[in-house]
Amino acid sequence: MKSLGYLNKYFFKYKWRLLLGIAFIICVNYVKVKMPEYFGTNFDELNEGNGERATSVMTFALYMGAGYLLLSLISGTFLFLQRQTIIIMSRLIEYDLKNEVYDQYQKLSNTFYKKNSTGDLMNRISEDVTKVRMYLGPGLMYTINLLFLSMLSIYKMVSINGYLTVIVLLPLPLMSFLIYKVSSRMNRLSGVVQTEQSHMSTLAQEYFSGIRVVKAYSRDKTVQDKFDDSSESYKEKNMRLVLVNSLFIPIIFALIGLSTLLVLYIGGLLHYSNQISQGDIIQFIFYVNMLTWPFASIGWVTSLIQRAAASQTRINEFLNEKSEIHVNCDTPFNFQGAIEFKNVSYTYKNSGIRAIQNLSFKLERNETLGIVGNTGSGKSTILGLLMRQIDPDEGEILIDGKPLKEINLKELRNQTGIVPQDVFLFSDSVGNNISFGALTDDVTEDDLIEVTKQAHVYHNIQEFKDGFDTILGERGVNLSGGQKQRVSIARALIRNPKLLLLDDSLSAVDTETEEIILKNLKERKVNASIVVSHRISSIRHANRIINISDGQKTEEGSHADLMAMNGSYAEMYQKQLVED
Repeated sequence: MKSLGYLNKYFFKYKWRLLLGIAFIICVNYVKVKMPEYFGTNFDELNEGNGERATSVMTFALYMGAGYLLLSLISGTFLFLQRQTIIIMSRLIEYDLKNEVYDQYQKLSNTFYKKNSTGDLMNRISEDVTKVRMYLGPGLMYTINLLFLSMLSIYKMVSINGYLTVIVLLPLPLMSFLIYKVSSRMNRLSGVVQTEQSHMSTLAQEYFSGIRVVKAYSRDKTVQDKFDDSSESYKEKNMRLVLVNSLFIPIIFALIGLSTLLVLYIGGLLHYSNQISQGDIIQFIFYVNMLTWPFASIGWVTSLIQRAAASQTRINEFLNEKSEIHVNCDTPFNFQGAIEFKNVSYTYKNSGIRAIQNLSFKLERNETLGIVGNTGSGKSTILGLLMRQIDPDEGEILIDGKPLKEINLKELRNQTGIVPQDVFLFSDSVGNNISFGALTDDVTEDDLIEVTKQAHVYHNIQEFKDGFDTILGERGVNLSGGQKQRVSIARALIRNPKLLLLDDSLSAVDTETEEIILKNLKERKVNASIVVSHRISSIRHANRIINISDGQKTEEGSHADLMAMNGSYAEMYQKQLVED
């Protein structure tokens, strides 16, 4: 229960809804307890032949039916209001909690996402929050309901006959215990079933996403067999859950029946000794049936609380996670174009790989920096450090002469257009994918045409039947690799960036297209640009080029300077020239 203490702030936030809900629960149960008393008292009057209402059975039946219907309507109205307050409160808290978790996700750094899978992140914000909501809504409501209904019903029963009350209530705690054991077993089996369902869904998602590879290698039969095995395992585990689940209702009805038999037998003996009336026996039968679900819910609610506590513990793990990137500056910032790395080093904590070692370079306003190196040399890490997705272990990064940690990070990123190495496109229209990079919502078709021409992809979009309204498949599956990269470049240009970062974003285009795009980008005025590539053709026109190897700068200068050195840069260029 300790982890659930985190939710107390939400109870305080919605305290008036909670208090009103409790008031409605009291009203519901007060009316419920009055209904057996009303029925039993009138039955005794009919039996004894007293009063005007006892003149005929028909009159009595009509009177009883009307009175019972009225009480039922009053009870139903309060029950509706009870659920409208307690259950809606739980939905509001669910909404707040999901937003809080999502907001926390937004604040956490890239390191966090490298440690945790997307499936786990989604599960905590959906399944875990849903289980917590069940505790906040039904769990809380049934617990409060049990408390007040038990107090009122047992008080009425004791006032009729204490001995009979003790006897008929004996099976109910046993029912609560058995329901708890069955629910616990159901929970464990549900977890197993959900795990297998998750595995089956993962297989389906992977196979559908990679259907072209499956077809190309003729692995249809292998894939089908693996899915069939998972499906069969899911069915078997589900059948075990169904078996346990089938015990739930029989246990309740068996113990209800036992309590009812005790009422009839013991109550009958007491009636013959003139200790209670027939109307009292009828009241007892009503009260026993009335208490059945609240007592049965003890085991169910206990199970809900266990699951909610486990889920909230998992949620708290992420909510208590601290971002490695602390942004304390909200001063307005206008990027002028100067960037400097001073003896910067960085080691990835999850792998221990030293990606950047004692790196220093300087970029002046209106210059383009080219960063070249082999795969895994640390090129992309430099951009990650510049955008403060990660912070250096040693050294300092200066932007316009100021330490990066003292700059308004949000405004720096708003003034930056970045094309990542791993292009990600949404399952949306081409136009919306490009507009995603804009800082405003008033993107016109002329704006889209301009940036797509600069990214040399407009002629491809024109060939699509729906143009900019063409819907892309998952991750842009219906585009080629080069088209994806060029759409991503257009997305970066739509925000009119002052700093443009290209992370190996021309690797999937041919050299002719590459030249066209680079020429267009050169004509576009930005305060500074950095082009990262393993292809020298992408960066040879840069004002300054640095060659990276194992996170260290090995050479620096213009293309002509580096060629004159006849070092590793020149060797790489000659090899790529031969390959081309």
